[in-house]
Amino acid sequence: MLKSLLRPLAFLLFAASLFAADHNLHFTAPITRWDEALPLGNGIMGCLVWGDGRPLKLSLDRADLWDLRPVPEWSSPDYNYAAMRRWVAEGRIDDLHRLYDDPYDHNAGPTKIPAGRLELYFPSPVCVQSSELDIASAVARVTLTDGTLIEIIQYADDPVGLLRLTGPSHPKVALVAPAFSGPIDTLAQTTSLKTGSLARLGYEAPQLFQTATGQSFVQRGWGGFSFSVAVAWRAHGPITEIAWSIATNKRAANPREQAISQVERALKTGYKKVFQQHEKWWAAYWRQSNVTVPNQLIERQWHLDTYKFGSASRQGCPPISLQAVWTADTGALPPWKGDFHHDLNTQLSYWPCYSGNHLTEGLAYIDWLWQTKGEAARFARNFFNLPGINVPMTTDLEGKQIGGWHQYTHSATTAAWLSHHFYLHWRYTMDRAFLKNRAYPYLKEAAIFLAAVTEKDSRGKRFLPLSSSPEINDNRLEAWLPSTSNYDLALMRWLFTAVAEMAHELEFSEEQRQWRQVLSELPELSVSPEDGRLLIAPGMPLKESHRHFSHLLAIHPLGLIRWENGPKDQNIIRQALNEMERLGPDYWCGYSYAWQASMAARAKDGERAEKALEIFSKAFCSPNSFHLNGDQTQSGYSRFTYRPFTLEGNMAAAAGLQEMLLASYNDLIEIMPAVPASWQKASFKGLRAEGAFIVSAQRQDGRITRVEIVAERGGVLKMKNPFSGKINWKLKKARLIQEGETMIFATEKGGKIIGKIS
Repeated sequence: MLKSLLRPLAFLLFAASLFAADHNLHFTAPITRWDEALPLGNGIMGCLVWGDGRPLKLSLDRADLWDLRPVPEWSSPDYNYAAMRRWVAEGRIDDLHRLYDDPYDHNAGPTKIPAGRLELYFPSPVCVQSSELDIASAVARVTLTDGTLIEIIQYADDPVGLLRLTGPSHPKVALVAPAFSGPIDTLAQTTSLKTGSLARLGYEAPQLFQTATGQSFVQRGWGGFSFSVAVAWRAHGPITEIAWSIATNKRAANPREQAISQVERALKTGYKKVFQQHEKWWAAYWRQSNVTVPNQLIERQWHLDTYKFGSASRQGCPPISLQAVWTADTGALPPWKGDFHHDLNTQLSYWPCYSGNHLTEGLAYIDWLWQTKGEAARFARNFFNLPGINVPMTTDLEGKQIGGWHQYTHSATTAAWLSHHFYLHWRYTMDRAFLKNRAYPYLKEAAIFLAAVTEKDSRGKRFLPLSSSPEINDNRLEAWLPSTSNYDLALMRWLFTAVAEMAHELEFSEEQRQWRQVLSELPELSVSPEDGRLLIAPGMPLKESHRHFSHLLAIHPLGLIRWENGPKDQNIIRQALNEMERLGPDYWCGYSYAWQASMAARAKDGERAEKALEIFSKAFCSPNSFHLNGDQTQSGYSRFTYRPFTLEGNMAAAAGLQEMLLASYNDLIEIMPAVPASWQKASFKGLRAEGAFIVSAQRQDGRITRVEIVAERGGVLKMKNPFSGKINWKLKKARLIQEGETMIFATEKGGKIIGKIS
C-alpha cells in the first residue's frame, strides 16, 4: 500500500527536479564573438552579452527595426507571372536573374537592422573572469577578476533591459549607435557571406544626447522611420543599476521620450522587483513542458533551444526571422537581410511550439500571417492576377516581397505551407472559434488561389504551369521543372484535404464538396516504380546530396504518407531515409540533421533520430548553442563550413526530440514512439497532443511505467497501448471504452487519465 502511494509522489518529485541537471551556458574565458554571446530576449527586444570587460558589450536589438524601402524593380511592367512564364519558356535566364535575383543582392534594403550597442569599460587590469546564462530564470551573470558580479536580464514583460552590478568596479558606460552613415566598408561582413556595410543604407548620423546619468540617441531611417535607444544608471553604495530601452515611431509619437520613460520606470522600480516579475514569467513558461532523457547532450540542447524560443517569440511581437532579436553586431548588414524566409526557415522555427505546449508564444507567427494577409492578397492579385492569397517566399516585416532566387520567391504554394501552422494550432487546441474565424478563412483563401493558378491537362488532372522544389538546382533555369514537383503537389494535396476537413467540421457542406472535387483532380505523388522512392518530380530522382528535403514534405511535416498506414507507406519512408544516407550529407546544413530527426521519428527509428540530433549539437552549433549552418568541426558532416547564424535549425532540433517522445498526428497518441533501446530511462511532462490533450509519461528499465493525460477540451482519445503488463487506471471525467492494442477513452473537459504498471 505504501509503495503504491509513493509512486505518484516520486513522479511529481521527478518532474520538479528537471532543472537539476546543468543546462546552463558556462564560459570560463571572455566571449570574443557576437554569435557566441549569452542571448537574452523577450520577443520584442534582444541582447547579446559578450566581450572581455574592455569593454563588456551588450549588443542591442528590437524585432521591428526594419528598413522597409521598396524594391524599385517591382515597378517594372515585366514584373508579373505571365512575363515570368514567357521568359522561362524562352530560356531567358539572364533576364530572370536581372529582374528577380539581382535586386536581393544589389539593393541594401529592405533589410532587418540592429539597434546598437551598450559598452561597459572597467579600469585596467579588471576584466571578465567567467560568465553564465541561467536559462531557468533567463539571467546572464558575468564575474570580473576583482569579484564584481554583473547580472543582466531582458525583462520578460516590457521592452526594457536591466543590469545590476555589485562590487568594487564601476564602469564607464557608452551607448554606441550602429554605423548607418559614413564611409562604406565593403569588407564588413557578418559571416563568411559578405553582405556589405550598414553605411550602404545611407542614413544621416544619429542625434546624440547626454546627461550626467544617461545617454540616448535618435536614428532616422528610410521613409520617415525612426527609433531611439536610451540608457540610464544610478549608483548606491557597491551597487550600480543600469537600464535601457528601444522605442520606434511606429508605436510612439516621440520614441526618445518613450524609451527614456521606460528606462526611468525600470530604475525607479529597481532591479530586485523587476527581476521577481521576470522570474515569475519564466517559471510559468518552463512549467508548460519539460523533458529528460539519458543523452545529456540532446537533453541540454533541447533546453537551450526551448529557452531561445521563449526569448525570441511572444504573442504581440513580430515572429522569428532568420536571426530574430539577435541581429548581427559586426557593422554589416545581416546575412540574407535577416528576413523572413518561407521556403523552410520560418516554418521550422515554429515546429516545437505545438507539442512543446507553447502555443501562446507560437501565436506570434500565426497572428503576423493573419495581419499580413492583405499583402498576400495583393501579391496574388498584382503579380499572378488571381484571387485568393499567396505569400512571397522571402518577405520583409510587412509581408512584402523582397526577392531572391525567382523559382522559390515566387512559388505558387508558399501560402499553402504557411497554412499548415493554422491547421496545427487548431488541431492542438481544438479551438472552434479559431477554426471558424482564422484557420478556415486563411486556408480557404490559399485554396482559392491554388484552384485558380492550376491548369488541367488532357486527362483533367491539375498541374502548375511553373513548378520548382526548394532549393533543387539552386537558381539555374533547370530549377524550373518540366512537371509539377512533389513539393508543390504535396502542399496542394495537403491543403485541399485540410480545408475540406475544416469545412466538414464547420458544416459547410457545399464548400467541403468543392474542395474535395479539386482534390480529386490532383495527381498522386510521384514515386519511383523501381523501389518506391519519392521523386523530386515525375521521372526526376534526387541524384545528389541536398540540404532541403522539399520533395519529402509528404512524410514530414505534412503526414500524407504515414508509417501507420502500412507496408506501402513504410517502404516509401524507409527508402527516403536510406536515400539520405546513400547520397550522404555533403551539402547538408545543420537544419538538415534536425529535420532528419523528425523524419526518423516518424519511422519509429530512435537510433537514427538520436544520431542526427547528436551530430547537430556537436557540429553545427556555436558554443552558445546558436545554429551555425555549416560543419564547425570539419568532420565530414557537410562540405559547408561557413557560420551564418540562423535559428530554424535550433527549433527543428527541439521538435525532433519531441517527435521521438510523443506522436499524435495520426489521430492516435503514441507514447515514446521512437526512443532508442539504450534509453532505459526517460520522461516528459506537459507535452501537448493533437485533440488538446496534455501528456506526461515516465519510462523506467526500458518500459513505460506511468502515463498521465489531461483532456483540455474533452472528446474521444485514442492511444496505442504503451504498457507491457497489468495496468492500474485512475480516471476522472473519463471512461475506458475499448481495451487492447489501441485503447479508446471518452473524456470530458478537464478529464484526467492516469495509467501505471502495477
